Amino acid sequence: MKTFPNARVHLVLASTLLLSISIFAQESTPTPDGKGSASQTGSRHDLQVRASAINPQAKEYPAIDYVFADEKGDPKDLQHAVVDPEVPSRGELVIWLMGHNQRFFEHLASYGLHAIQPHYANRWFSKIDGKKRDDGTSLGKVRLEAATGEDHSPLIHLAKPDGLAQRSIQMVKWLTETHPEGKWGQFLTDDGSDLRWDKVILSGISHGSTTSARFAKHQKVARVVMFSGPRDQLETWHGFPSATPENRYFGFTHVLDAGWVGDHYCRSWQMLGLAEFGPLVNVDGASAPYGNSRRLITNSDVDNDSGRAHGVVISGAAWPEVWRYLFTHPVEETGDPVPFDEDCTMDLRAK
Repeated sequence: MKTFPNARVHLVLASTLLLSISIFAQESTPTPDGKGSASQTGSRHDLQVRASAINPQAKEYPAIDYVFADEKGDPKDLQHAVVDPEVPSRGELVIWLMGHNQRFFEHLASYGLHAIQPHYANRWFSKIDGKKRDDGTSLGKVRLEAATGEDHSPLIHLAKPDGLAQRSIQMVKWLTETHPEGKWGQFLTDDGSDLRWDKVILSGISHGSTTSARFAKHQKVARVVMFSGPRDQLETWHGFPSATPENRYFGFTHVLDAGWVGDHYCRSWQMLGLAEFGPLVNVDGASAPYGNSRRLITNSDVDNDSGRAHGVVISGAAWPEVWRYLFTHPVEETGDPVPFDEDCTMDLRAK
């Protein structure tokens, strides 16, 4: 690598880079209704708005840490959206479950996808009784209630406006009204009362990937992309009949992730029926379309850190090709069925 004789050259280069970035990145400005904000970088539009600002029916649930603000008053219900109108649209909306990841969202926009990250109930796991929660049936029911806002579990009590589905609908309605150039209205039904779920991709990491898969069992969607998951390793909902066809589920994880080491993810993938669509494929050194498989893994260097392994699949510069495959590969193109993975322990109750 070429070195420079002094730090001044570095400073000049850094200043030039910052200047070039500032040409394309604009300051965040209020949306026309004053409820959210928007910014533009090149042709990409990033928007954000609080759930509590656009839906007067939204409520808080402090018992499960599903609230609008923390003790300091900092927002916890901030929602994000991204679209690049200059990229040919794929006509699909990614609903991302769990925390906002700007770099990841930028890539989604570059693939011609619209994406939103709604505020929904995802902090209940440690707030409800562990014995009841881990009885082998309750986790899936709680997840379904968090997704739908309908009564599926006695352990939480959400009103319908506070389910993931309604929070997403309200956000797309707001985007349709405040950001018409994004053409968000294509994801709403003609009467505006619901999403066109056949245009929706559910995706998330960890807790979010698990809720994505559980919701897709209940609601037919265009695709499900699961990072570092799903879990719920003591439950059987993964094998329930699925409203979403099995070939539309895609998974990606690191092999040092504790959920993979403990056979949580391989068990879920088996029960979801993903072996019908090709073998496990290690993406390291491979290229798309990865044998048209639905089960991708990596052994990339994470310094033997299982925590880092858990999150690395949605961070770093190594995965744009993998992400593009997961989110855009034609669902009708599948690999050949492979036998059951005998190395995957299916009964994890003793672990």
